[in-house]
Formats: sequence, C-alpha cells, structure tokens
Amino acid sequence: MKDNKKNLKESLIIKAAESVFGDVGFKNAKMEDIAKKAGITKVTLYTYFQSKENLYLALTFKALQLLIEKYYETIDKYKDRSGLDSVIAIFDTFMLFCENNFLYSEALLEYFALVRSTSDGTNEAKLTEAVKDSIYYVKLQDIQNLPFKLTVKEIERGKRDGSIISTLDPMLTTLHGWTMVIGYVKVVSAAGTNATPLFKVSLNDLKSLNLSLARHMFQTKAI
Repeated sequence: MKDNKKNLKESLIIKAAESVFGDVGFKNAKMEDIAKKAGITKVTLYTYFQSKENLYLALTFKALQLLIEKYYETIDKYKDRSGLDSVIAIFDTFMLFCENNFLYSEALLEYFALVRSTSDGTNEAKLTEAVKDSIYYVKLQDIQNLPFKLTVKEIERGKRDGSIISTLDPMLTTLHGWTMVIGYVKVVSAAGTNATPLFKVSLNDLKSLNLSLARHMFQTKAI
C-alpha cells in the first residue's frame, strides 16, 4: 500500500513537471513551480526527486517506456505482414510518437546525446553528480537499447521472409534508419506545436519521403 501511494505521488509530480517543462523548458523551470503545480510543498518534492535533473530523467524514462510500448503494439499489428512492412511501420510509429509528444521527443534526443557523449555512460567524468545519483538514469540504461533490438528483430524477420535483401547488416541498417528519422524528429521538435512548412515543403511530405527512402534502402543492394 505504501509503495502504491509513493508511485501515485511520483506520477503526479512527473505529470506536473511535464506541464512546467513544456511551458518554459528545462533550463527555465523551477522546482518550486513544479511543486506548486503538483499541489505539494517544495520540501515534499525534494523527498521524491532530489534534483531537477533527476526529475527530467524520470520524465525521459516514462517517454522511453511509452515509445517501447508503441513499438510492441506496432509489431503485434504487423505480425502477419512482411518484416519490411513492420520495420517501415516502426519508423512511422517513432515519427508519429514524436509529433504527438514534443517534450518526450526532446527528452529522448537529449538522453541519447548524453549516451553518445559519455561513451554509453562509461566516461563518468562527463556526468553530473545528479545524473550519477539518479535511479532513473540506471533504469534508462537498462532499456535504452530495446527500441534498436526490436527493430533489428523485425529486419531479421524481413530477411527470412524475403521482403528485405539478405546482404544488409541489421544493426547498421537500424542505426542508419534511426539517424534518418532523427533528422525529421529534430525539425518537428524544434517547431513544436507551431509546426509550419519548411522552405514551403510540407512536413508530411518530408515524412513520406523518409519512409519511401527507408523502404528503398531495405530492398536495394548496395553497390
């Protein structure tokens, strides 16, 4: 019962933090504003989250969990289709997730930038003490590779069913597809809810082009 109460309180705080981070951004957000939004005292807030960074990592963990759940839903939906169709659907799922959750997409991009800049967390000199002390950083590390592994699994299924050419390296291709999608996500994330055509090009057209190029990549032999 005590754990359930604690989890509910944490969820309430994270939801309040989402609202504040979404309104003013991480740098401008203040813990007292988050506490006020959650209807608790600042002292109570710090008993759950000892720093703003820890709270942001908690939000990032929530975002990654939700993204992974969307991946599972997509894979299940396309289980009777080709591996290629499933992989393209996964890319589409990621882009749609980021379109609908600008704050989550920013948090995920910042987390994976942190992973790269710290050599997957092994270079602790580049980590702040708040990050090192965060249990949510540990939780993120535990699941950070799952989206890639799920994509690789579907690529391998596509190679078996013949919808994806057999010469492709699944992980290399996954990372290439990921970087292609990230470019789109950064454009959308920067625009936020004020998304407008870029150089008179519809973002929907850009998204469709990304998916078409990805499909072509999986079906074409490298020279």
